[in-house]
Amino acid sequence: MSRPGYRQTAGMLDTSARLLRLLSLLQAHREWTGADLADRLGVTARTVRRDVDRLRELGYPVNASPGTGGGYQLGAGAELPPLLLDDDEAVAVAVGLRTAAGNGVEGIGEASVRALAKLEQVLPSRLRGRVAALNEFTVPMLRGPRDTVDPSVLTELAAVCRDRERLRFGYRDHGGSVSRRTVEPHRLVCTERRWYLVAWDLDREDWRTFRADRIEPRPPHGPRFTPRPAPAEDLAAYVSQGVSQHVYAARALVRLRMSAEDAARVVGPSDGVLEPVDAHSCLLRTGAVSLKVLVIHIMLLGCEFEVVEPPELTDRIRAARDLLGRALE
Repeated sequence: MSRPGYRQTAGMLDTSARLLRLLSLLQAHREWTGADLADRLGVTARTVRRDVDRLRELGYPVNASPGTGGGYQLGAGAELPPLLLDDDEAVAVAVGLRTAAGNGVEGIGEASVRALAKLEQVLPSRLRGRVAALNEFTVPMLRGPRDTVDPSVLTELAAVCRDRERLRFGYRDHGGSVSRRTVEPHRLVCTERRWYLVAWDLDREDWRTFRADRIEPRPPHGPRFTPRPAPAEDLAAYVSQGVSQHVYAARALVRLRMSAEDAARVVGPSDGVLEPVDAHSCLLRTGAVSLKVLVIHIMLLGCEFEVVEPPELTDRIRAARDLLGRALE
């Protein structure tokens, strides 16, 4: 003899499975008649109406048109409800998100990584192989050289940021030396060309910025930690300042004869930090491995400028001017 509680639980499971099947049918076609849905689900038209009402309570905007030619249609709502994807659709979305994340598409790279982390968490193993194969044997045509990072590393970094788990990894510096790091990951920050991880370095007891393409995660991760206050309110500016100035031996402050808005079109986040002065000029804080390289870096901007500091940079520019003048004689 079956127990009442067991029958109730089984009935709830049957109803939930039927609701998922109904939602999948509504997403698959533009419009269904009530009779067609009832036939597909093996229930009565009355049950279909009740199930449609349940979907509406869950936030799915199911529109119904009356009459003999009417039917049910899944519409657009004010909020995004969960979606059901078949195997081919899930693979297509995963590949698209990996492409957007790896290519640094402006404005959607970080969102792509977050969405990819959620999708790969629930992606069946049979589909993971299809996604991996498509990415392995696809060669993107990119604009110029780029430091690529494995999307699986990005999703792993996004996951530990989300779950607030300590991260252990090997880190390769500019010279190729590898060190072991243990950090409390905070956020991923992306530019057009690179991804960076902002994290609290437990060994150095300070905030650090790591290039994601130089990170080799070494799981298992954990334990969980209580997040610290962010190192800056504007993390994009914080990372930009760090990668364009603090890591370089030679630094400079230059006044550009153009507005900050126009300068932003030629000065990338990893090139320096811009500060508006007025409608026709702005300040550029930047750095390089040496003053000689800094001269070339500034000249390649292709705009009029004035060196504010250091005075040694002005001397280097004069020397470059004289050298070019002699070459043209």
